[in-house]
Amino acid sequence: MSEKVLMKGNEAIAEAAIRSGCRHFFGYPITPQTELSAYMAKRMPKIGGTFLQAESEVAAINMVYGAAGAGVRVMTSSSSPGISLKSEGISYIAGADLPCVIVDIMRGGPGLGGIQPAQSDYFQATRGGGHGDYHLLVLAPNSVQEMVYLTADAFNLADEYRIPVMILGDGTLGQMMEPVNFDDMPEPVFAEKNWAACGHKNSRKHNVINTLYLTPKELEDTVIERQKKYDTITANEARFEEMFTEDADIIISSYGITSRVVESAVKQLRTEGFKIGIIRPITLWPFPTEAFAKTNAKAYLSVEMSMGQMIEDIKLSLDGRAPVYFYGRTGGIIPSPDEIIGKIREIAGEVL
Repeated sequence: MSEKVLMKGNEAIAEAAIRSGCRHFFGYPITPQTELSAYMAKRMPKIGGTFLQAESEVAAINMVYGAAGAGVRVMTSSSSPGISLKSEGISYIAGADLPCVIVDIMRGGPGLGGIQPAQSDYFQATRGGGHGDYHLLVLAPNSVQEMVYLTADAFNLADEYRIPVMILGDGTLGQMMEPVNFDDMPEPVFAEKNWAACGHKNSRKHNVINTLYLTPKELEDTVIERQKKYDTITANEARFEEMFTEDADIIISSYGITSRVVESAVKQLRTEGFKIGIIRPITLWPFPTEAFAKTNAKAYLSVEMSMGQMIEDIKLSLDGRAPVYFYGRTGGIIPSPDEIIGKIREIAGEVL
């Protein structure tokens, strides 16, 4: 029988990364993800890996750029304002088509905001966050066990598609402790990296890692070619979980820690006779548009720890077929099941 270990979310991500073949970590401490960096600082020297606390978030992401360009598995982690500082470097990494994993354990904002959990980095994660036409593949776990699974998945996806992958969690998931089983994570799948700048000893021509294109046609061709990759990812990698959608009059959508609160609320409502379903996006980009397109509920509700960001993707997915409502808390406050039940009763009074 597989053994479960009680671990904090931040530390579980770090251990999963190590077991996935990550041997290089560059970061800078910021609450509420510092335990991830601290775990890497302790473990990396013992396994022949590299841990480096950079002088800033800007330095850390550019170190990731260099390591990714050399073809090794590399990760960095931060929290909301730190991700903002990394955004230029992330754009460079995407522009060079380099695989890496970036962890964002979200806190409130804008600005320094607070150190409590939030989900207000949705736009930053799913709309690129930096300059230019690019995407990150964004994974949103809702438990410590799923943090483990999706971390391993992130490295495999990054290698397969030569794309930076972001794990978008929040301060609650990063700090909470739950039992995890590391046997339940995907095995590492290492892609051949014949493009890497890792030394050639005159056995091949130089590999050059570059994001600068001085002629408009060359840049346009490169951006269009990269978009084909994004189209492939959109077609193949959109992931979600659904419950009770077949007969649902109202469907609630949420992700991360909020989705667990929503599940409690929905189970209570169904005992009272309300036909309520759930769609939980696991990939935030690509967004699981088809999951919504195949449903026929009378109304939809987006529940978020923000002022409303994912609601835009739900509306786009439905293309005006049904009204989309919103309920959110911010400032580090997690919605309660009773609050969500109250909102559903209000919506039911309007549409049922």
